[in-house]
Amino acid sequence: MVDTAKSIANQVLQTTVGYSTKSTVTSAVAVGTAANLVDGVGIKSGDTLTIGATGGGTATSILFGANESLDQLNAALSANNLTASLNSAGKLVFTTTNDAASSTIGTVASSSSGTVGTAFTGLTATAPVADAASQAIRANLVTQYNGIISQISTTAQDASFNGINLLNADVLKLTFNETGKSTLSITGVSYNAAGLGLSALVSGTDFLDNNSANKALTALSTASTSLRTEASALGSNLSIVQIRQDFSKNLINVLQTGASNLTLADTNEEAANSQALSTRQSIAVSALALANQSQQSVLQLLR
Repeated sequence: MVDTAKSIANQVLQTTVGYSTKSTVTSAVAVGTAANLVDGVGIKSGDTLTIGATGGGTATSILFGANESLDQLNAALSANNLTASLNSAGKLVFTTTNDAASSTIGTVASSSSGTVGTAFTGLTATAPVADAASQAIRANLVTQYNGIISQISTTAQDASFNGINLLNADVLKLTFNETGKSTLSITGVSYNAAGLGLSALVSGTDFLDNNSANKALTALSTASTSLRTEASALGSNLSIVQIRQDFSKNLINVLQTGASNLTLADTNEEAANSQALSTRQSIAVSALALANQSQQSVLQLLR
């Protein structure tokens, strides 16, 4: 079921961005070129650009040198879920990435030790505009996801046998001999949805953009790892139980064979053996009597 939930989260990443217009900020004036944004007017050497955290990213603080390219700026913006480009008017445009399409760009400000350039003064970010059709698809995926999460908890509750549920933190104690000294205790885990670190999503809040889908995928990957680890531990205990079961079966077979040899017999064979023993005994008695008679005869001759 965890893999099914992963598949649903991956479908979010494969749908459209979810917003017809993403949040943007456009510089007040034109700046330099892509090779060097610092033109000495819009952006001056020594200017510091700060942009608040966007979509869970890291707040940006960029100190412009004498030669700051657009590629260098984008490298600095990537951690804050932003990209920069130059429009046809030569103005610098900041846009959120697909990962943070539902977020509005953080506060933009500029400062300098000297005279500040005019590119970043008085800027306000536009809010993103949701695409209704795309968000309807994502809302449906949220419903499917929540159904799977609910089934994980239900299945964990039903995974019991003889009153023991190893997915509900129960303890199973196995006894291997008649004295009770050879035992094995197996401690279960609480692996319902909450125990796996999974929770239901909220339509209109989750799966709005790639970041929320990736967050769900991270939680699912952690849950999958936990399940594989526990499956390995249960597999080791199962091997021990199977070995002891095979040993007990072999021991039972040996004891049954021995008991059969002691109690079961061929009556005809045993009767023949008994008759042979009786005959041997009679012959031995007769032989002993003849020997004694011979000795008495010899003694009478000597007298």
